[in-house]
Amino acid sequence: MKYKDYYKILGVARDASADDIKKAYRKLARKYHPDVSKEKNAEESFKEVSEAYETLRDPEKRAAFDQLGSHAAGQEFRPPPDWSQHFASGSPFDQMGQNAFDDIDLADLLAGLTGRARGRSGGRAGAREGPIPGPDYEAMVRITLEQAFHGTEIDLDLSVAEYDERGVAHRVPHRIKVRIPKGVIDGQKLRVPGKGGKGMQGASPGDLYLDIQVQPHPLFRTSGQDLYVDLPLAPWEAVLGTSVELPTLAGAVSLKVPASTRAGQQLRLAGRGLSRPGGKSGDLFAIVAIVVPTVVNERERSLYRELSESSNFDPRAHFKLGAAA
Repeated sequence: MKYKDYYKILGVARDASADDIKKAYRKLARKYHPDVSKEKNAEESFKEVSEAYETLRDPEKRAAFDQLGSHAAGQEFRPPPDWSQHFASGSPFDQMGQNAFDDIDLADLLAGLTGRARGRSGGRAGAREGPIPGPDYEAMVRITLEQAFHGTEIDLDLSVAEYDERGVAHRVPHRIKVRIPKGVIDGQKLRVPGKGGKGMQGASPGDLYLDIQVQPHPLFRTSGQDLYVDLPLAPWEAVLGTSVELPTLAGAVSLKVPASTRAGQQLRLAGRGLSRPGGKSGDLFAIVAIVVPTVVNERERSLYRELSESSNFDPRAHFKLGAAA
């Protein structure tokens, strides 16, 4: 029989409390859950963590495991000669000889302790600890910027591990309908209470955590609840001023561009960004870009030449100041 160090698998000390063992399991179960984990060999690690927890969470099984001693992980070993007499009474392993353990997995050996006879105290030695809260689930959700702006409802189809009253894991489909509130941002984590795994022995279910990923938009960029959009202007629009129709996530609006608007200038539309929970919405910023026509006719070229000859504007005047210094 090969030894598995269940304490090392969960990353706890051999004298860890039941609460410490439970916390370590929930953390690792979320890390290695096959539906959300990107870790290598996640499913295998998840099964290993679940097996370790199933043993150490049960006082009887934990005591039996401790009596096996400490060995190197994967090392071949056999239980002490009197181990079955102390821990396997009334189980399928009762009265086993040492050679009978050769083809038995450690998890199967300890699982055989379930339903053993009453202990010396008169209580059922195999009784489980108190109610165990259900595991938390975590899922990545990709939504569009429009869905983030307006809010949306989505259906999640998860395949999750649930435990029966004996602590045996079963993979079952888990379909959940959740509401994504308006104003969520990229990278935000949402908690949906009570939508995680089922609790054991009457305990409450776990929670569902949604990792929000907002897809890139062809027009808008985000920074928190604020939105940014590029606003191309022709040279004469920037100089003379104009009114343009500007797209927003709530529909097009009219934006007044003041005269002498500069490239890179930000024109702010208050409250046109994403909603803030319990507060005012973010803003929309139009970033001005001066766009020069690439095709001009003779009349246009003549006008540009006339403007060049009559204008005193020097866009590189600061170069001269720098040279004089």
